[in-house]
Amino acid sequence: MAKSPSIQIGTASWTEKTLIQSGFYPKDAKSAEARLKHYAGVFPIVEVDSTYYFPPTERNSVLWLERTPVHFTFHIKAYALLTKHPTRPNSLYKDLQEAVPNEHRGKRRLYLSHLPDDVIEEAWKRFAQALMPLHSAGKLGIVHFQFPEYFIPSSESRDYILECADRLSEFGIAVEFRNRSWLTGKTQERTLEFLREHQIPITSVDMPQGFRSSLPPQPFATSDKLSYVRFHGRNEENWEKKLAEATMRFAYEYSKQELKAWVPKIQELAEQSKQVHVLMNNCYRDYAVNNATQLAGMLGVELGQDPDS
Repeated sequence: MAKSPSIQIGTASWTEKTLIQSGFYPKDAKSAEARLKHYAGVFPIVEVDSTYYFPPTERNSVLWLERTPVHFTFHIKAYALLTKHPTRPNSLYKDLQEAVPNEHRGKRRLYLSHLPDDVIEEAWKRFAQALMPLHSAGKLGIVHFQFPEYFIPSSESRDYILECADRLSEFGIAVEFRNRSWLTGKTQERTLEFLREHQIPITSVDMPQGFRSSLPPQPFATSDKLSYVRFHGRNEENWEKKLAEATMRFAYEYSKQELKAWVPKIQELAEQSKQVHVLMNNCYRDYAVNNATQLAGMLGVELGQDPDS
């Protein structure tokens, strides 16, 4: 098995409709299968975004692994319910919806705290089972937990991170915070020490600044095995707007100078972790694929794979 390069670059979606409309895919790539095969011939990794809105299925995992080269890697975004975000009630497994207590039925949003313990256990179990085909084939990267803005530094929060890591111990997780207090003042070192102690990668980010959710655009390595980086764009105007299309929040194409500033940061991470995976999450039109290609060139990272390798 060929050794993977220490830095790999991809995007946080291959199915976004404005990407499909942008011309990135060949005209004859009209099916989901053809588009994934094309994407996997260009980039070695991807982050699956759809699993945040609806939990993954074993069937999809099998299809994904069948449609990609041997060394392709899928990072999976954790289901919103398991990250303590609110989610649509109809996203929960149909039979489990029947176990939602009466006082929470009919609500527009469902929270983990609304569910009985046995239902929570089953949701975790099914989430993990759905990823097992990818894991068994060696194509599963990590499960990415993006926590909500109200997930603040506390003993309870740290315990929950450890619970997530324990429940998915076969796979491994990375965590992304959306509250700047995790990386502010003395709390920053406590956060980093906690994650280093448990070898849980923190997600380094580039994102709009000046908000409660804004984290510093700095490289943080908390795992010897993997450092994880996400680029969200810098669309400050749309960042906290309630938009009909969430994609518009990420409608930002980085300039070459903005990407160049991250080159030494990513190289620094590569000196501290065996692998650095960089995901462009500015998934509007072809912005992410263009920026991923540009950044790869700056870092000297080769893209493109032999479909049979």
